[in-house]
Amino acid sequence: MRSSRDKGKEVIRIEAEAIAALENRIGEDFEKAVELIHECKGRVIVTGMGKSGLVARKIVATMNSTGTPAIFLHPSDAVHGDLGMVRREDVVICISKSGDTGEIQQLVPMFKRIGVPLISMVGNVKSPLASESQVVLDVSVKEEACPFDMAPTASTTATLAFGDALAIALLEKRQFTREEFAMYHPGGNLGKRLLLRAEEIMVGGDGVPKVHKHVPLRDAILEMTSKRLGATCVVNGDGTLAGIITDGDLRRLLQKMTDVSNVKAETVMTESPKTIKKDVLAAVALQELESYNITQLIVVDDAHRPVGMIHLHDLVKAGLGGENQ
Repeated sequence: MRSSRDKGKEVIRIEAEAIAALENRIGEDFEKAVELIHECKGRVIVTGMGKSGLVARKIVATMNSTGTPAIFLHPSDAVHGDLGMVRREDVVICISKSGDTGEIQQLVPMFKRIGVPLISMVGNVKSPLASESQVVLDVSVKEEACPFDMAPTASTTATLAFGDALAIALLEKRQFTREEFAMYHPGGNLGKRLLLRAEEIMVGGDGVPKVHKHVPLRDAILEMTSKRLGATCVVNGDGTLAGIITDGDLRRLLQKMTDVSNVKAETVMTESPKTIKKDVLAAVALQELESYNITQLIVVDDAHRPVGMIHLHDLVKAGLGGENQ
């Protein structure tokens, strides 16, 4: 008896070969399917029974997230009222390994009566379903990974991959952008990176630590302590940014001298600190912090007055930290 490891490797090989075989089937019918969906004024209705239905749901999810409106239609529910969701301006994709699934076959005349275009993804291109379809996509496989060649394994994997090929081809044809993707994924990391602005995450208003450059260092320390951002902005008489004092600056100063009673803020501050504008993406702020190995970034207005401060911890809490790890 073979080991579980050997059997696992065989399953992966069989399914990988099934997917690889699809490449040569990306031809005229595939282009017709993409064009039909692209020109569709409504939605893509995807239906399938059993394991094919599970694959259909995944294809629907992928299409929706990449700019192609899609919805899953359960064949059994369709004949009990859900068929009402299908409109003439839609396109239907039927998924069936045999191409002769009873529940799907029952729907085909209904789709024709509505006048909706029909694309089939089948394992048998000579099946009844294929003969009724405007476009036939061949997702047949040489063998299933199941030792009895019965349980859908390689066939569902191949169908899923073909669905991905459709979705991504449509994405490119629509010239779907990263920004649009982010709009559909506002809670995901990409959405945050492409939508979240500095002003939405910065500490602003009275929460911005700020002292005049001529004040005693003691006042700067009190400001840093009360605002709890580990730093304070140092400003000129006209309110423009002169520098920044950080916890690190204080530690380095105390290593050199213990009596700081006569020290002014401008003596300790770092001039020309790193700044950004409030409409800059928060992801850019994170890149700045990481590039310069700093933990605070000052947000300034057009007159170079500090209006906010972003701390690395705020970006991490927003889900941006570690994005590239």
